Amino acid sequence: MKNQEIFLNRLNKLLESDQGTLPVFSAVSLKIQLELIKDHPDLKVIEKFIIEDQSLSSTVLRIANSVKYCGLIETTTVKSAIVRLGMAEIMQIVCTDINNKMFSSQDDAIDAIMRRLWQHSVGCAFSAGILANTLSCGVLQDEAFSAGLFHDIGKLFILKIIDDKKNNKYLGVVDDYMLEVIESLHAKQGYRLMIRMKLPRMYAVVARDHHLHKYDRDNPLLVLVKLANNICHQLGIGLVANPSLDIMTTEEAALLNLTEPILEKLRKFLMNNPNFAGS
Repeated sequence: MKNQEIFLNRLNKLLESDQGTLPVFSAVSLKIQLELIKDHPDLKVIEKFIIEDQSLSSTVLRIANSVKYCGLIETTTVKSAIVRLGMAEIMQIVCTDINNKMFSSQDDAIDAIMRRLWQHSVGCAFSAGILANTLSCGVLQDEAFSAGLFHDIGKLFILKIIDDKKNNKYLGVVDDYMLEVIESLHAKQGYRLMIRMKLPRMYAVVARDHHLHKYDRDNPLLVLVKLANNICHQLGIGLVANPSLDIMTTEEAALLNLTEPILEKLRKFLMNNPNFAGS
């Protein structure tokens, strides 16, 4: 049996065993991101959420008092730290905090892929959320954000499984086939994982169907995430870079009545954000 077949068969056994799981996304971090995505984020709301997370609040204070930002007076409250850092920096801190807690690996190859995948997931989340808030498509902003964030959960899940088993050589040769296998399995496994975790089925359907050419055009949440996914690919946010992709000619853009000014505003937001710029 070829190395690739051994790898795929053994990985499938692990995935079908339902032994693996993902930690639940930080509720506090998600709430902060949903507030930050608004046109006019409420400082008091963000302050309240950050204070709820001791680790995150200490990180915010530490960065606010670092050499890069430190003023003449020491910052001792989360509120003053937010004012000093600004919303863009807070957004970066929150995204980095989630990534470091949940999607990192001691293996350099896997860690690099995880970070790019997480970057893509966050990029899709913000894109879908902003589009839902801008376009009249009948999708709530928080639902669009969550669907975008979860759409590639299957890839992160499979990577976690590979990471757990790589050192004991059970899977055989890993690096040569990893990306190809993840791409082929992630939609099915993402759907199964989300159903097993009892997450809303509407998000599981998006995870399952977001790459399909034949899909439910009457599902605006799915159409929205497919559009957000394409925009991130066009900008190179994540593992895929397709700069020649013409977003305005895509079926999803037509279905959602996307306009060039809305698209350009979203592009500027993504590329001026330190989480995504220079991907």
